[in-house]
Amino acid sequence: MAVQTVASTTDSVDLGPAAALSCRECGHRVPLGPVFACEECFGPLEIAYDFSGYDTEELRKRIEAGPANIWRYAPLLPVPADVAGKPNLNPGWTKLVKADNLARELGVTGGLYVKDDSGNPTHSFKDRVVAQALEAARVFGFTTLSCSSTGNLAGAVGAAAARAGFHSCVFIPHDLEQGKVVMAAIYGGDLVGIEGNYDDVNRFCSELIGDPAGEGWGFVNVNLRPYYAEGSKTLAYEIAEQLGWRLPDQIVVPIASGSQLTKIDKGLQELIRLGLVEDKPYKIFGAQAEGCSPVSTAFKAGHDVVRPQKPDTIAKSLAIGNPADGPYVLDIARRTGGAVEDVTDEQIVDAIKLLARTEGIFAETAGGVTVGVTRKLVESGVLDPAKTTVVLNTGDGLKTLDAVAGTGLTATIRPNLDSFREAGLV
Repeated sequence: MAVQTVASTTDSVDLGPAAALSCRECGHRVPLGPVFACEECFGPLEIAYDFSGYDTEELRKRIEAGPANIWRYAPLLPVPADVAGKPNLNPGWTKLVKADNLARELGVTGGLYVKDDSGNPTHSFKDRVVAQALEAARVFGFTTLSCSSTGNLAGAVGAAAARAGFHSCVFIPHDLEQGKVVMAAIYGGDLVGIEGNYDDVNRFCSELIGDPAGEGWGFVNVNLRPYYAEGSKTLAYEIAEQLGWRLPDQIVVPIASGSQLTKIDKGLQELIRLGLVEDKPYKIFGAQAEGCSPVSTAFKAGHDVVRPQKPDTIAKSLAIGNPADGPYVLDIARRTGGAVEDVTDEQIVDAIKLLARTEGIFAETAGGVTVGVTRKLVESGVLDPAKTTVVLNTGDGLKTLDAVAGTGLTATIRPNLDSFREAGLV
């Protein structure tokens, strides 16, 4: 596995409370830099923090007085202190919708919420993670922002790079939904289709990092991955703050690479450790499409190893057959008493329509997966309907129109009342 470093910048890194990179497998620590694999065991690196000296009430007041975006949590993120003053898309602080209509449909009585991240600048949660990676790219002196993507990330990188004055070059599977292709291309960077699925794209990007052609390139989800992944923590922070500084009892999270779920858990644990919320049990549930369900399959079989699958699902934003964080997702689901479940493409479409009909939220296919899995978990008795539950919608349905292409006119009538009455609409 190639590891790229920028030696001239790593000796004087200012990334706020971030103290080092720590291996999730063996605990080995290295200085902050654009590296993503442990030199001792090749395990994944993540940010280790020094939160010492924080007073809980002062921190809470500072957060609440902050901007209505992810930078209100800057004291808990790997970013310089002046991050809010730099050109950035400033994502986050999206709506937490109390979904009473959906709750009645599903039989949930303890309070059901939809964290609707379609309200971000490019209409998906990927703006959060890219915002984090962009700030690391500035510090490490990169000039090109890049990624491997199933669609949403490509658009988020293109937009963030345009705003910040970076060149961008992103790589996607050649057969993505056309809406996502257009949205990634519109920002003026280079968009390259790779013949193959996401796992093929990701392997190519890992090779490019180790090649001279990739010099000066910050791949947000490869060599900048430790910083990028921390953006998902802000979902946990916002949910807790929007619930009145309380933890939800249950949360349902879509799984692509699995990084979002693991970092939401990390964020909740940090809030507990800092005293910002009461320490209480919570359960995390992972949601996959049946046509790409390697983590769900492993969970149901009681395995610790996630066997790769070839994706075949309409939920292309989740179509990662070899999810890097899969084993950690299994650990979290089991530790918290949650589960990992999957739904068919037909159930995904039904769930998209259900959420739209009950709450006026048009989710992309990943949102259909979480709502569909929530319904399945309630019906099977795995998810407690009497507990406070948060379901994530991570993107806008306008990006995946093909999935609901059969939806259309109720009737076509002539422009007169007789024709209207004949249509049986009253």
